[in-house]
Amino acid sequence: MSEGRLADRAYTGIVEMINSDGLEVGDRLPSESRLAEIFGMSRTVVREALVRLAADSITEARRGAGSYVKNRPSDKLGAYMPLSELPSTMGSYEVRFVLEAEAARLAAMRRSAEEMASIEDALSKLRSALLSSAPAHAEDMELHRQIVLATANPAFLVAFEALEADVDKIMRAGVDISRSRPPEAIEAMMREHEMIVEAIRAQDGDGAALAMRWHLSCGRKRLMP
Repeated sequence: MSEGRLADRAYTGIVEMINSDGLEVGDRLPSESRLAEIFGMSRTVVREALVRLAADSITEARRGAGSYVKNRPSDKLGAYMPLSELPSTMGSYEVRFVLEAEAARLAAMRRSAEEMASIEDALSKLRSALLSSAPAHAEDMELHRQIVLATANPAFLVAFEALEADVDKIMRAGVDISRSRPPEAIEAMMREHEMIVEAIRAQDGDGAALAMRWHLSCGRKRLMP
């Protein structure tokens, strides 16, 4: 088995440990060497898993003190993906930060009037879905797709569609988790999308890229309690 697949198993095992052992935010995880012993893996593999968990804001490393629980993934995530898929699904965010931020930048610089109208229409449909009891993930996906289409570069759509299965699960979970919270959570999600579209409308490439990165960063945080 490749080190990447082993790191996925270690990542999943550490999340299972956090859940099953009732570890709370701020609790210390076992040392790298102890985790390697528990999972029967090398410290290199465990270290890679911890780096990815830290990137996903689940754990944090403290210099000279080991790794600690930073966030516990929402229990609602289990309704959309088995725990074994969590590493790859969360890992897709790192790709999206690069892909979709640059797509938003290019869309702002290149979009036609017709493409802008399609983006605006997708935003309006997302607003209606989010303010109702509808699932809203299809509308969310369509808005992101219209932004990618406005890059005038078909390769962006190919790359975006390669991530679609993971993105779909994230969007479904994100809306569901947000609806279980105070109304401000859905309002924040809507405002994030509006900021992206406003920057594209103004043909502000840097602003659109920044707004997209902010939205994706907030989206990742929404998957935590």
